Amino acid sequence: MTPVAVQRPGDARVPLLGDARRGKLADNVVAFARALRRAGVPLDASRIALAQQALQHVGVDRRGDVSAALEAVLVSREQDRAVFRELFDAFFRDPELGHKLLAQMLPRAEAPAAPPRQRPRVREALQPPKKPGADASAQPDKSIDLDAAMTASELVRLRQADFNQLTASEFQLVERLARDMALVVPEVRARRTRAGWRGQRVHWGRTLQGAAHTRGEVMALRRLQRRSQPLPLLLLVDVSGSMERYARLLLAFLHAATRQVQRQRVRRDVFTFGTRLTDLTAAFRLNDTDAMLQQAGRAIEDFAGGTRLGESLGVLRQRHARRLVGRRTLVLIVSDGLDTGEPDVLTRELAWLKRHTRRLLWLNPLLRFAGYTPSARGAAVLHGACDGMLAVHNISRLQDLARGIAQVMKQ
Repeated sequence: MTPVAVQRPGDARVPLLGDARRGKLADNVVAFARALRRAGVPLDASRIALAQQALQHVGVDRRGDVSAALEAVLVSREQDRAVFRELFDAFFRDPELGHKLLAQMLPRAEAPAAPPRQRPRVREALQPPKKPGADASAQPDKSIDLDAAMTASELVRLRQADFNQLTASEFQLVERLARDMALVVPEVRARRTRAGWRGQRVHWGRTLQGAAHTRGEVMALRRLQRRSQPLPLLLLVDVSGSMERYARLLLAFLHAATRQVQRQRVRRDVFTFGTRLTDLTAAFRLNDTDAMLQQAGRAIEDFAGGTRLGESLGVLRQRHARRLVGRRTLVLIVSDGLDTGEPDVLTRELAWLKRHTRRLLWLNPLLRFAGYTPSARGAAVLHGACDGMLAVHNISRLQDLARGIAQVMKQ
C-alpha cells in the first residue's frame, strides 16, 4: 500500500495517491483521513467515502485537483483549513513518509522527523506510537489516539478528571475536546429592529412589499420587532503560577467556544492578568486556535508569576474603559482568587467594574475541592463582588458552563 511519489517540478501528471485499479486509492485516502482525525479535524466514515467518490470524479493526475477535492469534502470548519493544507503537504511529501503514515497504528512504525515550524496539531498527527519493548523509563506519557481507540470508560474518566491531574498526552486530548464545545451566550433585546409580527410600530416598507404581491391589497401588517443578540463579552484570564495548568486550556476553550459571538459582530474583549494586564483581543480574532495561542504566548510577559487583579483592573479602568458597552457587558473572570495585592485596591476596582457591567461571574477551578470556601483575602473580596461562582476544572464543568451562566442571568 505504498503511495506513489508526489509530482516533481516540471512533471504535472505524476499520480500521488496510487492507481485506483490496484486498490491503493481507498487505502491512502483512509490513512490520510486518520491523520486528519489525529490532528483534531472532525471526520466520519461518510466523509471519507465521499472523498473517495470525489477523487474518482476529478482524477488523481494533478496534485492541486486532489488537494482541492479532499479539502472540499473533508474540512467543514474554517479554522481547520490551514491544518489540512499543511498536513496534506507533509503526508504526500515522499513515499517513505507516506508508507510510515499508512502504518501509523502499527507498533513497528518509527516516528518521522517533524519539519520545522509545523503546527502542534500536525506534528502530533505525524507521530506514530513507539516501538514495543523499548525502555519504559525513556518513553513519554502513554499516547492516546483520537481516532477511536479510547473506550467509553476512559472518555468518562477524562471528562471528570481535573485538568491539573492529567498527563501530557491526556492534556492534549482534553484540549481538543474543549475546542469542539460551544458556549451559548445569553441574548438580550438589541436597539435595532427587524421585520416581524410583534411590535407596537408598523413596518411600512415590508408591509407595502407584501401588498405588491396582492395587487395593492394590504393583507397583513408587518411590525417593527427588536432584534436579539448575544451579550458583549469581557474575558479576564488569570495566567499566574497557580493557574499555569489551566490557562492554556481555558484560553483555547474560550477562543473556540465564543467564536459565534465574534461572527455576529458582537464585542468580545479578552485580557490576561498576572502582575500586569495584557490585551489579547487582537489574537482572539484569529480563526486558528493554535495561531492564537502562539501569538498570546509572545504577548504575555508575566506568565506563571504572581497575581495582582486589583492593579490590573485599575489599568483596565484607565486605558480600556470604553471596551465596556454600557451596562450590558457580561464579564467572566477566570481565576483561583489567590491575589497578592492589596484588598482595598481590589475592592475599589471590582466595585467600579460591577457598576459598568450587566453581570460579573467568577469561574473558579478551586471549586473542584468539596467544601471549598473563599477564605483568602483576595478570594473573599472577589466572592463578595461577583454575581455568581462557577467551576471550570474539568470537561464536564465546561459543558455545564452555559447552563450555569443562564441561571445566574435569571437571578
